[in-house]
Amino acid sequence: MDATDGYFVVKKKAVPEILLKVLEVKRLLETGKAASVHEATERVGISRSSFYKYKDDIFRFHDSAQGTTITLSLQMDDEPGVLSEMLRVIADFKANILTIHQSIPINGVASLSLSVQVLPGTGNMSQMLEALERHPGVHYVKVLAKE
Repeated sequence: MDATDGYFVVKKKAVPEILLKVLEVKRLLETGKAASVHEATERVGISRSSFYKYKDDIFRFHDSAQGTTITLSLQMDDEPGVLSEMLRVIADFKANILTIHQSIPINGVASLSLSVQVLPGTGNMSQMLEALERHPGVHYVKVLAKE
């Protein structure tokens, strides 16, 4: 794989601070809380050149996910209702489940892959993933692909 182009999905904690600040500048501009790039970059504490260098290379996951299919891998406890609760979270965010594949549980743990379609009315995908991860029966949630 050539890492010089393409897209990657990373958690916020793995993103360098400068890129998070670029996102904040973009948010200030989009919401009208800053009237200019100069004002927004000063408020956030980065240079305008840093903003312009990275502004086209970082987007919030939800913003860029609209109209796509996301494939997730989950590992969860094999207990009655856990899968149903995970599907309820996805339904609450108004995402469309395209495929579900669950392996036979081993040692009380089930592995699951889901393909989820992000629709125009779908809620914030980052919040959905966090809601899935916070559930006590879930061991982990990973984004495998975004098409």
